[in-house]
Amino acid sequence: MSGRAQLMWDEAVTGYDFGPGHPMDPVRLALTRSLVGAFGLDRAVDVVAAKPAGESTLRLVHREDYIEAVKAASADPAAADQSYGLGTVDDPAFAGMHEVSALIAGQSVGAAEAVWRGEADHAVNFAGGLHHAMPGAASGFCIYNDASLAIARLLELGAERVAYVDVDVHHGDGVQAAFWEDPRVLTISLHEHPRTLFPQTGWPEEVGAGAGEGSAVNVALPAGTADAGWVRAFHAVVPELVADFRPQVLVTQHGADTHFEDPLAHLAVSLDAQRAVQVACHELAHEYAGGKWVALGGGGYEVVDVVPRSWTHLVGVAAGREVAPEALVPEGWRQEVFARTRQLGPGRMTDGRWPVGWVGWEAGYDPADRLDQAVLATRRAVFPLRGLLA
Repeated sequence: MSGRAQLMWDEAVTGYDFGPGHPMDPVRLALTRSLVGAFGLDRAVDVVAAKPAGESTLRLVHREDYIEAVKAASADPAAADQSYGLGTVDDPAFAGMHEVSALIAGQSVGAAEAVWRGEADHAVNFAGGLHHAMPGAASGFCIYNDASLAIARLLELGAERVAYVDVDVHHGDGVQAAFWEDPRVLTISLHEHPRTLFPQTGWPEEVGAGAGEGSAVNVALPAGTADAGWVRAFHAVVPELVADFRPQVLVTQHGADTHFEDPLAHLAVSLDAQRAVQVACHELAHEYAGGKWVALGGGGYEVVDVVPRSWTHLVGVAAGREVAPEALVPEGWRQEVFARTRQLGPGRMTDGRWPVGWVGWEAGYDPADRLDQAVLATRRAVFPLRGLLA
């Protein structure tokens, strides 16, 4: 199977369900899997269901007392211990929570193992990317931090350099915290500015500590940032750092909540720009990481119009079968959308903004421009620590 992409999928991941009215509606996962199938992409990948992450794997990142608290809340949701972030408005406890959270984590760990061992060049787990969970607490709709667990497993297997790039609208705080002092892991997060969005972290001055100083990178984007600025910021920071770090594996998180339709945030990014960054991550993996790429999902709360299309593009990019932006969405899938949600599904795989236009950093910058100020703050905070020119 070497050389093919893997799609990590077990239908049971749709049991990650915080209940009616919660933004993290598992229909987004089911509809994404259906759209991947409607485009025939599952014939271009190996669809694999990995086993759940066991306790020894979970303990690579999470404290034992927290794992026990999750198991207790999973068995009796009414007894959830809120001191661990469980049973809260963001993270309501539900029966079977431990089991399905461990299953999602297992898919990301399995993806990392397959890529590291050469069983696949690329692996996608769009059910993953639950980047807010901390070693000892649930946070931001995230119970177990599958992204951190995948990276920790790579280190356990012998990886010496892993780069993590997070383009979710929210700061990848849990992954940053897990590797705050670890120079083997470079974490880069592009997100809406912490002044205006949860979790109120991810300032450019957060650069890591100890031996890991300079290994945490944060680009805090002004609310309202749209395609040209978002893609410009990505290319002004990420490729140069990845080229310098030369990771053995690239792990990326592709939360779809940067989209202008997302109800929980304030960026104005299109599906087409999300696709452009997915393609850029794929290229970075081949140029600097020997093609080894683990791609995860993440946030995204416009569960019909945005998430399924964005992550279907991601699967297509990883499979080497990119879905054309102008492609019509299969009618059978649109009928499924209506049957499940009573909403009308999108008609095409684009927001009409392809190709995305943007101006590279090497063309110069405007010190009065808010987007350029954000990029400058990041470059000045981190690049000198890595021996690079700000």
